[in-house]
Amino acid sequence: MRFLCVFAILSALTDLASAQTAQPGAGIPLTVADARAARISDLRYRLDLTIPELVSEPVRGTNAITFNLSSAADPLVIDFATSREHVHSITVNGGATDVSWVNGHIVIPAATLKTGANQIVIAFNAGDASLNRNPDFLYALFVPARAHLALPVFDQPNLKARWSLELTVPRAWQAVSNGAELRASLGGWVAPDGSERTFRTITFAETQPLSTYLFSFVAGDFKVETAERKGRTFRMFHRENDAAKVARNRDAIFDLHARALAYMEDYAAIPYPFGKFDFVLIPAFQFGGMEHAGKILYNASGLMLDESATQNQHLGRASVIAHETAHMWFGDLVTMRWFNDVWMKEVFANFMAAKIVNPSFPEVNHQLRFLLSHYPAAYEVDRTPGANAIRQSLDNLNEAGSLYGAIIYQKAPVIMRHLEHLLGETSFRDGLRDYLKTYAFGNATWSDLIAILDARTPTDLVRWSRAWVEEPGRPEITTEVEVDEDKIVRLAFRQRDPWQKKRLWPQELRVILGYPGRVETITVPFDGEVAEVPQAAFMSAPLYILPVAGGWSYGGFTLDRASLSYLTTSLPELPDPVTRGAAWVTLWDALLEHTVPPKVFVRLAMQALPRESDEQLRQRVLGYLNNAWWRFLSAGERETRVAGLEQLLRDGLAGASTPGQKSAWFSTLRNVAQTPATIAWLRRVWDRQEQVAGLPLAEADYIALAQELAVREVDGWRDLLASQLARTQNPDRKARFAFVIPALSADPAERDRWFQSLRDVNNRRREPWVLDGLGYLHHPLRAESSAQYVKPSLDLLWEIQKTGDIFFPKRWLDATLSGHRDPAVAAAVRAFLAQLPVDYPTRLRNITLQSADELFSAAEGVRR
Repeated sequence: MRFLCVFAILSALTDLASAQTAQPGAGIPLTVADARAARISDLRYRLDLTIPELVSEPVRGTNAITFNLSSAADPLVIDFATSREHVHSITVNGGATDVSWVNGHIVIPAATLKTGANQIVIAFNAGDASLNRNPDFLYALFVPARAHLALPVFDQPNLKARWSLELTVPRAWQAVSNGAELRASLGGWVAPDGSERTFRTITFAETQPLSTYLFSFVAGDFKVETAERKGRTFRMFHRENDAAKVARNRDAIFDLHARALAYMEDYAAIPYPFGKFDFVLIPAFQFGGMEHAGKILYNASGLMLDESATQNQHLGRASVIAHETAHMWFGDLVTMRWFNDVWMKEVFANFMAAKIVNPSFPEVNHQLRFLLSHYPAAYEVDRTPGANAIRQSLDNLNEAGSLYGAIIYQKAPVIMRHLEHLLGETSFRDGLRDYLKTYAFGNATWSDLIAILDARTPTDLVRWSRAWVEEPGRPEITTEVEVDEDKIVRLAFRQRDPWQKKRLWPQELRVILGYPGRVETITVPFDGEVAEVPQAAFMSAPLYILPVAGGWSYGGFTLDRASLSYLTTSLPELPDPVTRGAAWVTLWDALLEHTVPPKVFVRLAMQALPRESDEQLRQRVLGYLNNAWWRFLSAGERETRVAGLEQLLRDGLAGASTPGQKSAWFSTLRNVAQTPATIAWLRRVWDRQEQVAGLPLAEADYIALAQELAVREVDGWRDLLASQLARTQNPDRKARFAFVIPALSADPAERDRWFQSLRDVNNRRREPWVLDGLGYLHHPLRAESSAQYVKPSLDLLWEIQKTGDIFFPKRWLDATLSGHRDPAVAAAVRAFLAQLPVDYPTRLRNITLQSADELFSAAEGVRR
């Protein structure tokens, strides 16, 4: 390691601050970023870090930053949002210099800079906020702009740099980063307490140009699996201690990566651009995955599947692997210029993932998969008054985390599929190839891509983009049908802007007219307020009209009365699974709009499940049923139906032919169980006194079962939780379960202490753990006692956005609100929204409206 001598430069910083002309605001303001991007080029970081084994000891390091300046007339802002005490020394172009600290930035005086080549060397203690330090491992996660919480850098996506890294770690630890490992050496020293420390120093190769959010390193107690596919070596770092689980998943994980990589190289016509290919499985990782170039991070549970994994879980694993692999081109090779276009990298990763996964699962209906993976989640946001556009404005990267959500991940791929249809697959692919080649290792905007694609089609893509990409919400589309003597006299569709801005969304409707034993499909161009369907005139009156054939059309659809009546009694009779899936999505909207009563919806789901042959669709209906059961039925209504529902689920469990199918039935039964007989049976399963025939239960299943039994306050619930904790072998699952246990307690005081502990940011660091606990704290069975925590949770939202410990603030609210249906809770949320200060972030207000939408609907149903 290279260390600079520490010298005192900080005592005069307060006085010097007032002498500086640069006064950057907190976070990463767009104005600061634009000014730096205009001046800085040929940027390199040479980073040396020493990571001690004890979490209580700081990570120490130096960062040598070299770059060219086009002008040295103004001060230069470096981002490092820790404290002055974290910096030991700063030299600029070989000399010590005085700097100022302003709002989490180090401001370098213009007098110490020069036009042309410059070097700034900073010795520092790293901040822990984005290093995710655990007792025996850590991982750096810097997305979207959290690198400056740990390191002194220019933390913006359009200042790509080549990174050189040297890590010194405890001798037994593994380490991995974006660059290939060049060499390693051993050493040691005597610590101040007299103990002897041994370490390894690993030097990594310089990377290709990468944005700060794409740089990362991992170090700790990991096992390493290696495999070769088509001449390329892949490495998998993991912490799983179940050797059988590793053996069962290992080859599939490597195969899925190899297939995704081969597909992307062919589609992009650009070889994989980052040399080596590693991936790390992180316990309780915040996301499904994160696309650091050359070293992807994954949530371990999403890749290491249990024997009972459902078809959706296998598809989910394949999709997340394909998604992160596609990012190597869309996001890593070509990066958005600013995070207002973060959706571009996400949409293409999701869009490409759908293309990649299909050949690996020939038995799966991929049209249905696309529908179920995208439309319901996108509608959850787009139907609400808090809906956001796909492309949003962003003045400061400290709000970039709130850009993420279903509109980026689920709506955008739907819209991109429509765009591909407008251009044709080949023309669209060739346009993307031009885009990737033109901006390789650089940055680009949505406008740059639209300019390339617009030249390939007569369609006005700027107008199309304005409606679908630049504006929030979705059209409300109503079926207008007139029938006389069993013949259609007129069929038309009318779109309305729910926000009353007179906006129109051009698209192609694909309409099904259903008849006994057959269907007719009509394609309807829809580019105005009303789309007449003259070809339907004089056709026989259908049983139903469904304008969502093939799961293609996008909007909130109000069906005609006859169609709604038919579908709420006969939906299971629809012959095509995609049509059934689109009908279920449409009826869920109708439930929320109170045109389908919850009792009718639940009855229909219970009728459909024994007849549903498609595994994906069966699991979606089970999900809808579970949600409608807890959120839209009263306790009394549940009580009168629970015995029948439990028997239905027990029958489905017994009749399922695969462990994955059985798992879906069992999970729903576990979640809705209320009768003493079923709860007693589940307790015997947890006690291992009984087995579920054909369903092997893994450690995670027993933990979930223990949690569901505890929240039902079964006799001996405290001993049950203690026993489950004792028999949990995986240390990471054990730590997560221990964190959640107080939220499961039947003692209100214990639950209260757990919630109050979340006011401390350090107790919110592990996002999945927190969300687990909140979900049980606000379980529907405890909604009455947990209502008191809704307002404090809303009050914490702004702080959470500032600290970034919960990356997806909407998930915090979803976990808080999902168990509630009481009008008083809905009123508390509305009161919170009504009293927000004028400077409250608009995105957080919108997120609150999005998360509360089903609560508002359920509460309105209670009042009716």
